[in-house]
Parts: sequence; C-alpha cells; structure tokens
Amino acid sequence: MRHVFCILISAIALAAQTPTETAFYAVAYVDVMPASKAAEMAAFKQYRDASAKEDGYVRFELFEQVGRPGHVAVIETWANQKAFDTHQASPQTKESRSKLDPIRLSDYDQRPYKSLAVASAPPASNDRAIYVITHVDIGGQGTNAADLLKRLAEASRKEDGNMRFDVLQHAMRANHFTVIEMWQNQKALDAHAGASHTRQYRDGLAPISGSPLDERLYKAVLP
Repeated sequence: MRHVFCILISAIALAAQTPTETAFYAVAYVDVMPASKAAEMAAFKQYRDASAKEDGYVRFELFEQVGRPGHVAVIETWANQKAFDTHQASPQTKESRSKLDPIRLSDYDQRPYKSLAVASAPPASNDRAIYVITHVDIGGQGTNAADLLKRLAEASRKEDGNMRFDVLQHAMRANHFTVIEMWQNQKALDAHAGASHTRQYRDGLAPISGSPLDERLYKAVLP
C-alpha cells in the first residue's frame, strides 16, 4: 500500500511540473468593449474550460490592464508546440474564439513564445497581487539582451514580495521578449523598481533597445 501511495504522489508531482525547455507559450492582447465584460468573461471561461480537456494543456491566464477596462492579456502555456497547433486547429477553439468577435474592438493579437527564464509553476492567480507584463523589443540580433534578462529574473526572484518573475522569448523573432512579474503589493513593486539590479538592467538595455519598454500593470481575472 505504501509503495502504491509513493507511486501516486510521484505521478502527481510529475504532472504538476511544466517542462519549460519544451513548453510553448501563446501571448495575446485584445481590446473588448468595457460594457461587454460579462460576455467577455463567459467567452474566455468557455475557451479555458474546453482547452483544459485537451492533451498538452498546462495553464490559461487572463489579465486585465489596470485603469483600462476591456484591455486584456492572455497567456497560454502548452506542453509543446505540437499540442498547441492541434489545439489551434480544433473546432472548439475556433468556436470559442468566435464568441469574442461581436464585442472586440481590436484584432486578437497572438504571438508564439518559448521559455527563456521561467521558474517552477507560478502561484495561483491572486486578485490582490500586482502583475506587470512588459514587452521588450531589442534593436537587433547578437546582443546580450537575453543575458541581461536572465540576470534580472534571477535577482528579482530573491526580492521580498516577489511571487513570480518569468521571461519568455519570441519563438521566431529572438529580439522580442515578454516579462511577466507578480508582486505581493505596491510596496514590493516600488522597492524592485529602485533596486540596484533593476537599475543596472535598465542601463544595460537602453543602448540596445529597439523601442521604449511597453510596461503595464495588470490584475488577474477569471480565477
């Protein structure tokens, strides 16, 4: 009995792990009419619940920009690109996505990403936490941007109040990155902004940046 129990625990632990080396991420942004929030949440819930039944599904996260109702960011995590491609081609994905068409104000802008500096599975969504999602655009190839971001992630995870600090790299355009942060409160985020390793990162990024940092505050929705 004890042997069976140990096998069960090991299986659960293995299933909880995300193989970040092969994981595929889809990062999307879309604007919907603020007055249609109920319909928006229903559409995304249907999409998430249908996706969760598919092979290779790992996680679905939905964030709304602070101070900008209706502007949302979607981060999907899949075991690998093959699983995501199968998901994208499924009728239920197309049906769920079509529910957004009558209420969206922009295109559903989705981009493929891979792991650059991703820790273990993030904590559950927390409506009290502060999320920061940043798009980093580098001016060209052959720079040290990846190293800068890896060092920033490693140092930031050690800060008081940090709950998550992940860096994704565009799957086809190596000079584009998405940074996902989660902080316990505003005080922790402010301390991070003034930390020496954060200033060092920004100073190193400035000469190679292709555009200003697109850094936005979000809150988690659809737990």
